[in-house]
Amino acid sequence: MIATRFPAGLFQRLSTTLLASFLTIATASAQTPQAGAGAELPSYLRDRGAGTPTSMFGTYVEKGELLVYPFFEYYLDDNAEYAPNEFGYVLDEDYRGRYRASEGLIFLGYGVTEDLALEVEAAAISASLETSADDPTAIADKIEESGLGDVQTQLDWRWLRETPSRPELFSYLEVVYPFSKDKYLIGTSDWEFKYGAGMVRGYGWGTVTFRAAVEYSRAEKKFDLGEVALEYLKRVSPSWRLYAGVEGTQDEIELITEAQWHVSRHAFIKINNAFGLTSKATDWAPEIGIVLSFPVK
Repeated sequence: MIATRFPAGLFQRLSTTLLASFLTIATASAQTPQAGAGAELPSYLRDRGAGTPTSMFGTYVEKGELLVYPFFEYYLDDNAEYAPNEFGYVLDEDYRGRYRASEGLIFLGYGVTEDLALEVEAAAISASLETSADDPTAIADKIEESGLGDVQTQLDWRWLRETPSRPELFSYLEVVYPFSKDKYLIGTSDWEFKYGAGMVRGYGWGTVTFRAAVEYSRAEKKFDLGEVALEYLKRVSPSWRLYAGVEGTQDEIELITEAQWHVSRHAFIKINNAFGLTSKATDWAPEIGIVLSFPVK
């Protein structure tokens, strides 16, 4: 069995502390009066504001603003695809197993200029995979791993801002670092790079974003089509924004829904659910967290 663990109960205590912090901060922030969001912006910016798009759904960062987003995500997949050779065995054949994971993450985003933003994201994850009974190799019936998950940075650049006559155009470059070379179930074993571009257009009935990317995996030594997504964002009140999107890479496609509760001008809670639309996508991945905004001059 492949297994590495945190000290007993550490991951659970971290998760409980994180969720308790969400509630404490939200309760305190709710006492701060909130400005009328988007009231002074052009109609096509009222759903999202004037910031640069980030990798977080429906989340934008402005110049001199630091976003701190601690969040928790759970993964449930009863037909997760794996191949024994991914775990050090010779057989290169796909099987389906039962996958579960709990992940605590931290996201930092900073608006360097009005059109340039930097992101850093890191995760601690505890995951398990119950392998298929049809798998003929000596692989364990259940594989468990815990530790550092994906660590990545991203550069976001807005080429053109939206006007009444044209959409906003942006691009991004993501780098995933190989901090888990000796673990097969979590993290990334080698360098991965992703370059993407997209456009945003705001309408009276909501804001639409389309983006697509290409990616390179040094482990596989090849380029491939990355994530493609069609997204919708709507501010339904000064305190609430709703998001929906379809995102996928080739045969792994998900439907994502999200509600954003702006408890103050400097904090909003994100409640997110991702549902697999294809058999190779994760069946269900709920997420909850709070985005905190700090001015950094």
